[in-house]
Amino acid sequence: MRKFMVSAPQPEAAEAGLDVLAAGGNVVDAAIAAAFVQTVVDPQMCGIAGFGSLHLHLAGGPHLLIDFHGRAPAAVTPDMWEKRIIRECDDGFGFVLDGRVNEIGRQSATTPMTLRAFDEALTRFGTIPLAKALEPAIALAEDGFAIRPAVHSFWMRGEDKGRIARIHGLTDDPATRKIYCKTDGTPLGVGEVLKNPDMARTLRRIAENGAEDFYSGAIAREIAADMAANGGLLSMDDLAACATEETAPLWISYRGHRVATNQPPGGGLVIALMLRILERFDLAAMGHNSADYIAVVAEAMKIATAEKDARMGDPRFVDIPQDEMLSDAYADAAAARIRRGEKAAVPRLGGGYESRETTHINVADAAGNCVTMTHSLGSSSGVVTEGLGFMYNNCMMVFDPRPGRPGSLAPGKARFTALSPTIVFKGEEPFLLVGAPGGTTITMGNLQAILNVVDFGMTAQEAVSAPRFTATSEVIELTNRILRSTERELQARGYPTKRHPFSHMLPLVHTIRLVDGVLDGGADPAADGMAVGT
Repeated sequence: MRKFMVSAPQPEAAEAGLDVLAAGGNVVDAAIAAAFVQTVVDPQMCGIAGFGSLHLHLAGGPHLLIDFHGRAPAAVTPDMWEKRIIRECDDGFGFVLDGRVNEIGRQSATTPMTLRAFDEALTRFGTIPLAKALEPAIALAEDGFAIRPAVHSFWMRGEDKGRIARIHGLTDDPATRKIYCKTDGTPLGVGEVLKNPDMARTLRRIAENGAEDFYSGAIAREIAADMAANGGLLSMDDLAACATEETAPLWISYRGHRVATNQPPGGGLVIALMLRILERFDLAAMGHNSADYIAVVAEAMKIATAEKDARMGDPRFVDIPQDEMLSDAYADAAAARIRRGEKAAVPRLGGGYESRETTHINVADAAGNCVTMTHSLGSSSGVVTEGLGFMYNNCMMVFDPRPGRPGSLAPGKARFTALSPTIVFKGEEPFLLVGAPGGTTITMGNLQAILNVVDFGMTAQEAVSAPRFTATSEVIELTNRILRSTERELQARGYPTKRHPFSHMLPLVHTIRLVDGVLDGGADPAADGMAVGT
């Protein structure tokens, strides 16, 4: 019987976590070591200059979340990009601006929170020092790793609905180009070995001097000098102010299970709202991925998306009517509208799609100790400070450049995200860990994994492998494995649909189930990762 389980989109990360557990480390040690590896082998999906949400449950101990969303630098003004707007993304999670200043380059970076959170988690709940947790990542940065298809596919993603081709994130910045491209300027290919000695040196400096070197020491001074010299917004004061926030889980019940997810500015409220509505329907009786099922779940997705756009944000800046949204009266009224056949509207300014890049790690042991963490660079800024090796996030991309709105720019503000690492409990015991990368679609994929396990009795792997759909606009997007007859029935009911050519679609959902002390894991087959136990 397996004592431990790790699930991640990268085999290198999953194996690193498993090695830490086998050597006697706990789930926090394993999660952080694996996450550091992710920053090396998926360097545009995540990094030490990123952001995220960590959900921790220790058997007989604390159950909490460490929020480490990046915040807008102090130099930000609410109207600084208002005249640059070209369009809003279809899912309402970001804007395309003239000059791409929010999408690529130094102005696109919010405060770098990831290293702060990893260090804090280890210090408070781990058993190994930061230097030990960094060892596997340093080795991979120094010795190199083979570029996986998923990494290369992201690099080669072309311009889509106004979004910049991602090749610019590898070639436009000289320090970045030196790491990821050959001498002829073309990116390394699948299977070629990528070495990043500058990142290895930076990680060694952190291992030797501590995380504070990054936030107030020599590394911080290098970051601030680069930003000041090249029109960036981040300053030494911004770096010194980086602090995580501990929160209690957001709890709801769903079909006799207790569901714990993260608080705003994470996306757990979106999942909670959808589950509260869907509990009013007998989903299992409808049949998995039937037209009835997809229509009902898609309406819940649309209702939650419209609420996210209109009334959710950083609780330091936005008064979110959370009690109203999670009330019986709200869920009853929403369910009644769905039964009457009403279709929720999801208004958008213009067209386009959000870049959907992030990563996730799940770790659990048979005793019920578990970590589920989503961390990200957004879709990455394309910027590396010469000699440091790591890339900055581009989370400024998802702020609303129009003043006076929940997601508008403000100094010190975090943008509402879909990051939503969630744990489902049976009684007092954890039953299901779920989390995913994938932009706004994260909440929709996490939702379907929960429904697949709770309503349809699927295993962890079945839950992430089943065909999915999403509705973060007024269009229902379908994978190519959703039956065409089902799509025709949805269209006959007046639903616009978009069929993707892929058998699997974002987000990349990863799960672990714990059933009577027995562990099973699921890794989304659309990615390169794996679920592995020992």
